[in-house]
Amino acid sequence: MRNSILFIFMLNGLFCFTQLPFSDSLSAKEAVLVALENNFDIQVSNAQIDISNKNNSWSEAGLFPTVSLNVGYNNTIQDNSNNPFTFTPGVILSRNLAPNLSLNLNLFSGFAVKISKQRLEKLEEQSKGNAMLVIESTILDVLKAYYSARVQYERLSILNELKTDALNRYQYYISKNKYANSSSLEELQFKNQYFADSTNALVQEYSFKNAIRNLFLLMNNSEIEENIEIPLLSDRLEFDFPIIDFNETMNSLKSNNQQLKNQVLGIELQQINTSFQKSFLYPTLSLQGGFTPSKSWFEDLNGTFDPVQTEVLNYNGTLNLRYTIFNNWKNKRAVDVSKIQESIAQMNYNKMEKTVSSSMASLIDSYKGNAKLVELSSANIEYATQTFDLAKKRYELGTLNSIDLIVFESTYQNQMLQYYEFLFNKISTFLDIYKLSGKLTLDYIND
Repeated sequence: MRNSILFIFMLNGLFCFTQLPFSDSLSAKEAVLVALENNFDIQVSNAQIDISNKNNSWSEAGLFPTVSLNVGYNNTIQDNSNNPFTFTPGVILSRNLAPNLSLNLNLFSGFAVKISKQRLEKLEEQSKGNAMLVIESTILDVLKAYYSARVQYERLSILNELKTDALNRYQYYISKNKYANSSSLEELQFKNQYFADSTNALVQEYSFKNAIRNLFLLMNNSEIEENIEIPLLSDRLEFDFPIIDFNETMNSLKSNNQQLKNQVLGIELQQINTSFQKSFLYPTLSLQGGFTPSKSWFEDLNGTFDPVQTEVLNYNGTLNLRYTIFNNWKNKRAVDVSKIQESIAQMNYNKMEKTVSSSMASLIDSYKGNAKLVELSSANIEYATQTFDLAKKRYELGTLNSIDLIVFESTYQNQMLQYYEFLFNKISTFLDIYKLSGKLTLDYIND
């Protein structure tokens, strides 16, 4: 395989060359780690986990009592000057201060407190499962974007190489026939080929830049700029792929697939809801208690009698037993409906298991097919490269015309570009398999 060319020739007039700016190198794993740290969806998921973690407490479940304090204070002026039947004639000022401390404790509610705590634990686990789905999708998107950009770069290098060869051939022909009075057909062919290769390279350059921008967008690591700083993508495309065993992959799918895990949590949450609805079939026992100290002052504003002060302490405690004998079978219907929803949740799980299993089987077939295409295309590249090199030598010796040389070049170009297309398809299906089997996240999180 030919060496990559780091310079991009942009056609402006006849010959004008510029260089793409390269910054530091970037590996696929580095791109993933940056995305995991900066991705907005992951940040939202982490916030949701924090909320569910704070809600997962015995106090939220209703285990602890509620205690409240209420303080009342009032002033009253009563004019009894014209009331002959009162024992307190005159204008009376009365003041009263009465704080109240009350307690309400649920002693028994059909195990609803325990069930509520179980529900909160499952909700926290579910929020973590949803976050893992976001993480998996982020990793998959970033890796595909990274290798897509890497493929676009290799395609760009090939087209730049061909453009450089075309330019060299055209310049050689011009220098060799500089005293000719008119343009020959061969000169026009070389010029047209150079223009065609330059156009292809320029279009590919924009494709490469857009691929880099897409990668940076997923990483949330760069502002949108006209002249984007392009890192050197250090990871190779041709790496050793692990062997995909069908049975092993299917077993990993059933035990590690996050979508299936979330469906299991959905079933468990519905089972908990059924238990919660059953709790309403039991009686409830609660305790209410209170303490109310009261202090009052009475004063005759006319000075008929001396001020009077009183203090009273009130204590109260109540056990309340409540049992619903009949409410039109409302509680029973709620239990029956919840059981039906359990069945629905189980059916949804069964459906999803079949769906992801079928998707996995298709992905494995596609991966094996893409692997064979890569193997065949690699062999074709060797043949096309040797043929093209031989054709150039024959042209230099004068035993091959320019038209045939351009045909060999086109064949070489198509084989090279096709190889990278097949290679990316292989990488893409491989990543899809790893995500679906639950291995993609483990490889990058637990490393």
